[in-house]
Amino acid sequence: MGSRKRPLRILHIDPERLWGGGERQVLGLLEYLSRWGHENHLLCHPDGPLARAAREIGIEVHPLRLRNDLDLRPVLPVRRLIRAASYDIVHFHTKRAHAFSLWLGRAPRGLKRVVTRRMDYPMRKGWYDRYLYNRRVDGVVAISEPIGALLVEGGVKKEKIRVIHSGVDPEPFKKIPVARDVSSPPVIGAAAVLEERKGLRFLLEAAAELKRQGRRLSYRIAGDGSQREKLQRLAETLGLKEEVAFLGFVSDMPAFLSSIDIFVLPSLFEGLGVAALEAMAAARPVIASDVGGLRELVVDEETGLLSPAGDPASLARVISRMVSQRERMRAMGENGRTRVEKYFTMEQMAKKNESYYYDLLEGPVSGIGTAGR
Repeated sequence: MGSRKRPLRILHIDPERLWGGGERQVLGLLEYLSRWGHENHLLCHPDGPLARAAREIGIEVHPLRLRNDLDLRPVLPVRRLIRAASYDIVHFHTKRAHAFSLWLGRAPRGLKRVVTRRMDYPMRKGWYDRYLYNRRVDGVVAISEPIGALLVEGGVKKEKIRVIHSGVDPEPFKKIPVARDVSSPPVIGAAAVLEERKGLRFLLEAAAELKRQGRRLSYRIAGDGSQREKLQRLAETLGLKEEVAFLGFVSDMPAFLSSIDIFVLPSLFEGLGVAALEAMAAARPVIASDVGGLRELVVDEETGLLSPAGDPASLARVISRMVSQRERMRAMGENGRTRVEKYFTMEQMAKKNESYYYDLLEGPVSGIGTAGR
């Protein structure tokens, strides 16, 4: 057990059907907490990849289908489950789960409710968020310092917040060669849910600009989402059909990262960036937007380079600069791997969540906590 205290009964709620960085965090948390003797149950979409992955590691999975934030159909069954199971903690892991927590009524005596805030969207300065975070839950996990600051700015009480950075398991990435053959043209990779907020159209526009300048690079984009067909059409329109490969959902991230030289995450918003963490664990230099938790994760000029969000011309310049300095690329990749192993492992993330659960159960938590570096 991560701690010598009594084992806990924990219900985790993540109703999203897609697989993304948040779901990888939930699965890693479940794995470590179970290993340390805690009893974990998961409420999630029964047909999604998280449900399948959780069952494979022995987690008891309960079905939860939510059509939108106002879908009240599952409220009564979930209330009955919580009352009957005598949980110590209910942990809401996504925005839709946060909204669902509003309808669950008063918590049974002794139960503590926790939400994890992953996105760095500005908070609405109205009653909804203040009521949700200050009244309906006992604690709020922010996955980066910028998210913690946004919560406070939006009216969330400081004593409600604990900053716990997302993490990755570095072991599967240690077997990846530090760099590919330097005699071949660099391969640029991106892995993200294919949605507007990930900014992948700016990567395609930057690729078109680099092609006009005579830099014929290749690009591999892993992930799926509502923007896939739109992005594929844009790549064809920009004359990049031969240069860009859309791989769809990729389950083997170490294999994907072993096939690229530079990882790019051009997000418009980003809580922290689990995919960027995985790239750093694989000793790949990262080019990322200068937004949210990415500026906390990627040390500019040390583990990678930062570029203004939504600016394809700047992104093209940064990519061109990096591919021109192959030895520096290698050094940045190594620095990134060291940084992940020091600050951003999955085990560290799980231990800090476990510690927060005990803190909430044992008494008032004062001040904004940074369970990190």
